[in-house]
Amino acid sequence: MIVVLTGGTGGAKFVDGLRHSVPPEQLTFVVNTGDDLKWWGLHVSPDLDSITYGLAGLLSRERGWGVKGDTFYCLQAMGELAEPIWFHVGDRDLAVHLLRSRLLAEGKTLSQATAEICSRLGVQARILPMTDSRVETRVDTPNGDLSFQEYFVQRWYQDPVNSVRFAGVDVAVPAPGVVDSILTARIVIIAPSNPITSIGPILAVPGMRKALQQTSAAVVAVSPIIGNAAVTGPAGILMAAQGLPVSIAGVAQAYHDFLDILIADVRDSAVADQLNQSGFRVHCTNIIMNNANDKARLAQTVLDLVTRSAASRGATDHS
Repeated sequence: MIVVLTGGTGGAKFVDGLRHSVPPEQLTFVVNTGDDLKWWGLHVSPDLDSITYGLAGLLSRERGWGVKGDTFYCLQAMGELAEPIWFHVGDRDLAVHLLRSRLLAEGKTLSQATAEICSRLGVQARILPMTDSRVETRVDTPNGDLSFQEYFVQRWYQDPVNSVRFAGVDVAVPAPGVVDSILTARIVIIAPSNPITSIGPILAVPGMRKALQQTSAAVVAVSPIIGNAAVTGPAGILMAAQGLPVSIAGVAQAYHDFLDILIADVRDSAVADQLNQSGFRVHCTNIIMNNANDKARLAQTVLDLVTRSAASRGATDHS
């Protein structure tokens, strides 16, 4: 079993590539839910939806979120009714939010609702929310304490950031199956997602880091940083706010207590050499994912690297 910790657009791109290399029944995805929000009275899980749509072949590659070919008639009508429309929800996307909200209102957990949605969309891989508890990523700025979606979508991440916190995480527990999947995995991959607001909430759930430390699986992370900037989005800004260097060294630091291999871009080879000398294992390749071929190539590179690494360890153990 391959377990992938993921969230955000970078994570969705990587998952899109991975699904072409690995049979779905061999994949488990542990997905960030710190971005979840109530929108028009509905429970919206943006990262769960992106991964689900990606695996179902429905994700809009142009936008990186939502359903491909979607229409926005409801959004237009809500605007005409003077309702907020800064969070763009398409009509087919809206149907999933309606279904999820009904299932939750009937007493289903988020895990159960997610499994039901996956079943109806024909997704065979296992998709697990990081927790069934309510955890909300909050961004402290000079203009107030914002939800992640307010900071990222409504305000286009233009506000200076003082700090990031995960409200409710102290009393959260991993969703059923999450810890067991990590402990029994053959490979654990940290997707090229924002280390602070996509992977950070997952790691903050009590028991998650311990599981990653204890698993016998190889744990490999793909960097979302090239040089001193994020490939996309506010990862660099948020890493700096949390006291991490905006570089692959900062990514390594974020995952230092469980990481076996870091996959970095070829342009970071000099920093990679320094990290290798300090004890980290860093492999450089082209991590940019501009098209389907790029996504598949990167996913296969990660799988091949872990396979070679495991074979090398095995040969060493028996020498």
